[in-house]
Amino acid sequence: MKKIFIRLFAAIFGMACTAAFAQTLDAVKKRDYLQCGLTTGFAGFSAPDDKGRWQGLDVDLCRAVAAAVLGDAEKYKAIPLNSQQRFTALQSGEIDVLARNTSVTQQRDTALGVIHAGINFYDGQGFLLPRASGVSSAKELDGATICLQTGTSNENTLADWARANGIQYKPVVIEQFNEAVSAFAAGRCDVFSTDASGLAAIRASRLGNPDDYVVLPELISKEPLGPFVRQGDDAWLNIVKWSLIAMMLAEELGVSSANVDDQLKSPSPAIQRLLGVTGNAGKNLGLDEQWAYRIVKQVGNYAESFERNVGQSSPLKIERGMNALWRDGGLMYPLPIR
Repeated sequence: MKKIFIRLFAAIFGMACTAAFAQTLDAVKKRDYLQCGLTTGFAGFSAPDDKGRWQGLDVDLCRAVAAAVLGDAEKYKAIPLNSQQRFTALQSGEIDVLARNTSVTQQRDTALGVIHAGINFYDGQGFLLPRASGVSSAKELDGATICLQTGTSNENTLADWARANGIQYKPVVIEQFNEAVSAFAAGRCDVFSTDASGLAAIRASRLGNPDDYVVLPELISKEPLGPFVRQGDDAWLNIVKWSLIAMMLAEELGVSSANVDDQLKSPSPAIQRLLGVTGNAGKNLGLDEQWAYRIVKQVGNYAESFERNVGQSSPLKIERGMNALWRDGGLMYPLPIR
């Protein structure tokens, strides 16, 4: 009886796995491109360059998944979404993955039919204002007019923080991110509040003289940002999650786009497993064994992506900070491939 039960369980489990693999993964392969939900324009994370090619930390996540699944990092379609559209687009199947500076929260992970597939940037909500205001602390913002984008977690976070600290403020809530930024630049509000990464992007790319503005040092929330997929498709969740982990693990192991071919001959068992020389990590994901090799070769490791998009090689010049590897004092802790 026990053997019959085990065989029955294995058969049911196998059918469940087959059904899961037949969802998003098969749809993406049949279409031959990834539908990736991005922002409508957020410098350093997802925005088109002057040639119309999308660039950014979140775009690199899309490119990594495309490289892993389709063999080509450029086989993705950027679908710009505002904060009101993003979850509906994912729920409806308009996009395969949402990689749009979206904070992971309990409500989003449980009540919307979607689930996060990792954290690619640790952030926190902050404040941007003219340097001439003389304000040096968020506690000095009592009575300020504050611009925000509607449909984000920033509204509730700011309200909770203000209530807890006895701060009175007047919100100016605008639906479109670019319109909210324009309102701030035009002086319709004293302060702009969003995630600190967004403030750095606004300061560097949207204001006439960045040195005339300052981002206050306080962060009033935890904003772990990462990609989302639909609930119920664990096979696809694994592919997106492990594509991100592969980029982090490559950094940890010293494997980069520049040396990945040489590293195929590395004696390190961890590197051999990452690059598909040994092991069956690809088979476990329903992919071939070169999935992670292609990610590193075509997109780079996490450090390469961070530095060119938001780090010291970019206009944003964001410090690694919390986004450094765990061994360097950060929170990025890649899980082992084995």
